[in-house]
Amino acid sequence: MDIKHGIKIIGTGSYTPETVVKNSDFSEYMDTDDEWIYSRTGIKERRFNTGKTNFFMAGEAAKRALDSAGAKPEEIDMIIVSTASPDFFYPSAACLVQNIIGAKNAAALDVSAACAGFIYALDVARNYLFAGKYKKIMVIASEFLSRQFDFYDRTVSVLFGDGAGCVIIGGSRRPYASVLGAAGEGCSDMKLFCKANYGMNVPFAKTADKEEQDPYIRMNGKDVYKFAVDIMPKAVKEVCPQAGFALSDVDLLIPHQANIRIINSAMKDLGIPAEKVFLNIEKRGNISSACIPVCLDELNRAGKLRDGARICAVAFGAGFTYGAAAFEL
Repeated sequence: MDIKHGIKIIGTGSYTPETVVKNSDFSEYMDTDDEWIYSRTGIKERRFNTGKTNFFMAGEAAKRALDSAGAKPEEIDMIIVSTASPDFFYPSAACLVQNIIGAKNAAALDVSAACAGFIYALDVARNYLFAGKYKKIMVIASEFLSRQFDFYDRTVSVLFGDGAGCVIIGGSRRPYASVLGAAGEGCSDMKLFCKANYGMNVPFAKTADKEEQDPYIRMNGKDVYKFAVDIMPKAVKEVCPQAGFALSDVDLLIPHQANIRIINSAMKDLGIPAEKVFLNIEKRGNISSACIPVCLDELNRAGKLRDGARICAVAFGAGFTYGAAAFEL
């Protein structure tokens, strides 16, 4: 595929809930403290959604991206939403956002690739642009993970936050490349998962025992860490040459904000200086697939997404999925 069919970021937006939860708040009911959490994760606080839906957050991020782009909802040709925490199995979150913002001309679909979902969704959008049918595509990642927690499991509950990020993109003649993949063997013993809990509701089924229902995120932290510190630098090393530039040419690296130890280990492998790596994990936590678009919005509003900048974004997620995208603005 021609790397000179790239993307142009027309607008960005994000939404993070008002409820700020600090590390010390967990100490009120759990055997942990700020030092223990921060030293292991790099997180000081995160935002939790209380009383709003996931698609509400996605819609707010979308509205702000439209304002940033100076675009009308009717100009959006397609909406793609990445989420691992939807409000409904159907309708899709993308259809719900379409209704909220009034994007009556847009096709709408959801992507499910866990924390790597935004990279997958961005690449799907880029390929639709490359095909020539659509001109403006809205890519959103929105996550309401706090409702999937066992709040007494400190291996999970202190890591994640809620929120949404959105980019509106068009096509460009700038370089672009992507690497997407999955190590499905990570599913064999479910190292990171959250079950869809269906009860046995079929009157014809003859089952003596009912399967125990567990509605919470469960994670084998050691195995996730091993996968992440290996695959993130590999994906970056693979994607940058495909986009036509060396690692040293990268102006901004945006890693999935999973855990500061994972990020530091991966960046050490890559040899990319800290000043080129964008982090917001200390105040946002891990917002799953929303991490990268929230980072892009923060960078954009700080005036750091300059014309000609070379960006590389990389993420991994349950499955195990992974993805990296390298492009020039």
